[in-house]
Amino acid sequence: METPETKAVTTEENISISEGKSIATIAYLTIVGLIIAFVMNSDKKNEFAKYHIRQSLGLAVTGLVLGIIGLIPILGWIINILGFIVLVYMWVIGLMNAINEKQKPVPLLGKKYEEWFKNI
Repeated sequence: METPETKAVTTEENISISEGKSIATIAYLTIVGLIIAFVMNSDKKNEFAKYHIRQSLGLAVTGLVLGIIGLIPILGWIINILGFIVLVYMWVIGLMNAINEKQKPVPLLGKKYEEWFKNI
């Protein structure tokens, strides 16, 4: 049974998530969007937005690493192509989570991103 205190906290969480939704969505739109979202959230410190900024940062770092691996002839190219396909899948899931106001990690590396970027 919900008490008035529980209901108030739930309502406050919903407001916080709704406010952070636009920042979280922007975080997934290119590196520039990630930087803009980071700056927009520096004053507000919205936890929902911060969570998705960390996930998006993890995807960006993964993309950078894949780009470096892609410099290796043949084997690196194969890893780069397959990794890019997986990265796009993870990006779509993360973007959909932000749009649908869900605070869930992206598949495969999302839990690691939470761990690696917990101080951001």
